[in-house]
Amino acid sequence: MDDRFNTIAGWALFSGIVALGLTSISGRYFEADKNPRPKTMGHEIEGVVSSEGGAAKEVPLATLLATADVAKGEQVFKKCASCHTIAQGAANGIGPNLYKVVGEGIGVGAGGFAFSDALKAVGGSWDFDKLNQWLTSPKKFANGTKMTFAGLEKAEDRANVIAYLNTQGSNLPLPKADAAPAADASAAPSAGASEAAPAASASAAAK
Repeated sequence: MDDRFNTIAGWALFSGIVALGLTSISGRYFEADKNPRPKTMGHEIEGVVSSEGGAAKEVPLATLLATADVAKGEQVFKKCASCHTIAQGAANGIGPNLYKVVGEGIGVGAGGFAFSDALKAVGGSWDFDKLNQWLTSPKKFANGTKMTFAGLEKAEDRANVIAYLNTQGSNLPLPKADAAPAADASAAPSAGASEAAPAASASAAAK
């Protein structure tokens, strides 16, 4: 009787040891496979250059403008043509005429276009930096603007559009590639400004 009990107890102990060992091994295996390290860390962001050993930094607007493609900017602007005109003397559309917009006062002019109070409150002029901020996110630039367009995601697209706009009546000198963001082109607002420096697919609805 004792021999039989000892045999059963021995097998039970052996089974427990085997089960414990298998649990430990499988736990380590699945833990290692649970969060595999990706081959490429993070995601590439348009207009941002990674610096080895440090945080990623944005390509300065001046650098992008130095290599901007006016022809590509004109193509991007075609998305805006349903709301904006750009020819000299052309009537406003849903959005204002954008002829000579670069360097003009923000929220004034444009043949009597009814700009939003939010945009008028910004003040200053449409310099290169402000146009870039506007095209990135109109609502962030002027919260309460009538412009419903979300913004142009690609920094290159924004630079190309700004370069194209500059050729339409403004022709201001581009900032040097190593320059800081440009200051206002004019301290006092002047006529001919536009609420919407190009914004693709804009559908502005007055409040």
